[in-house]
Amino acid sequence: MAEKIWQKKASDNAFHAKIVEKFTVGNDVQFDYALAKYDVLGSLAHCEMLHSIHLLKTEEWLLIETELQKILEEIKQNLFEIEPGIEDVHSQVEHLLIQRIGEVGKKIHSGRSRNDQVLTDLKLYLKAEILEIKSLTETVFSSLIQLSNQHKEVLLPGYTHLQIAMPSSFGLWFGAYAESLVDDLELLLASYNIINKNPLGSGAGYGTSFPLNRTLTTELLGFETLNVNSVHAQMTRGKSEKVMAMAMAGLAGTLGKLSYDMCLYLNQNFGFISFPDSLTTGSSIMPHKKNPDVFEIMRARCNRIQALPNELILLTNNLPSGYHRDVQLSKEALFPAIQSLKECLDMLHFMLQHIEIKRDIVKGSKYNYMFSVENVNQQVLNGVPFRDAYKNIGLAIENKDFSPNYEIHHTHEGSIGNLGNELIEKAFEKVVSKFN
Repeated sequence: MAEKIWQKKASDNAFHAKIVEKFTVGNDVQFDYALAKYDVLGSLAHCEMLHSIHLLKTEEWLLIETELQKILEEIKQNLFEIEPGIEDVHSQVEHLLIQRIGEVGKKIHSGRSRNDQVLTDLKLYLKAEILEIKSLTETVFSSLIQLSNQHKEVLLPGYTHLQIAMPSSFGLWFGAYAESLVDDLELLLASYNIINKNPLGSGAGYGTSFPLNRTLTTELLGFETLNVNSVHAQMTRGKSEKVMAMAMAGLAGTLGKLSYDMCLYLNQNFGFISFPDSLTTGSSIMPHKKNPDVFEIMRARCNRIQALPNELILLTNNLPSGYHRDVQLSKEALFPAIQSLKECLDMLHFMLQHIEIKRDIVKGSKYNYMFSVENVNQQVLNGVPFRDAYKNIGLAIENKDFSPNYEIHHTHEGSIGNLGNELIEKAFEKVVSKFN
């Protein structure tokens, strides 16, 4: 077994040490690969700061910088490997430096702990992933707005209690999900702002006697500001993951609901939309089937993502202040969920490019009563009190004497006749512009 960076001497019971390491490290090394780039970037900023306060000589800093840049390039080319027996990415980077440039490599850890180091890595990683999710959300939003505008004249039955209710339209339906993404992006922005604070220099949670310049590392790493209090900086481990998970859950809720609609509307009893055969799946015994497996899997994935905040809350909510290794397990829950959400956004955009809209849906006789409200409203506009108009149309329906009025004149903002998509687009762009 490789000697750990925290070890002062070799273990007197290697067998016990191996058992403990297997249990405590688990699969964490695999998730550390996602942090490798950010670990090197954090080390570059930290060492530049150490040079600025004269804890590294110029020649030492230049030697370390050159080698860290080489390691960064190896990471980009997928040549970086965490060697067997080395317990995390931080240890591997330090190990490579010592191996390649000797004793100077041992100096990079001055003024920091693995606690603030991993927290810095994690925040840089989460920031980058949030920006990528934001970008994918923008793409889906654009598709929904485009479809809303393209099909704004095509009527669609609206349902309440899963009963035929009132006329809607594909423009209104697509636009609803576009506007939902505005809310979701607001939540994502809030998580970004909470995460976008520099914990580096907080050490193990209680600072250090070294005269660190934390403002400098904040600027170098592109954080908006500091986690000022060292104890609080450590308290953001677990909190950062939770706030991002909550934002992801909001977005997953929108995608999951849209997926359910897609499954419902593709059903033959509804028949509102269709997809090419190549994007649906068949049955092993029923040759007529066109199953919406993509949206069923998307719905299931989004349900799992919506469970993520609860999982992280249960993982961290009984911990006092200070660092506790429990939070290591947050990576196992969060990292795969981030990838899953990005895949769902990407797949949704792809499917939206191929959706087929059915026209003249509402001409079916089963939708006649859907226009009853239009008849009630017309009587009210002609001077009949609403309760009397409601009763008149209700009796006409009971007496089979109802004739639907297909003339729909909705004019208020956010209605069939006035989608307000330009307002939704402005709201979305306003949120996007707030991301740093």
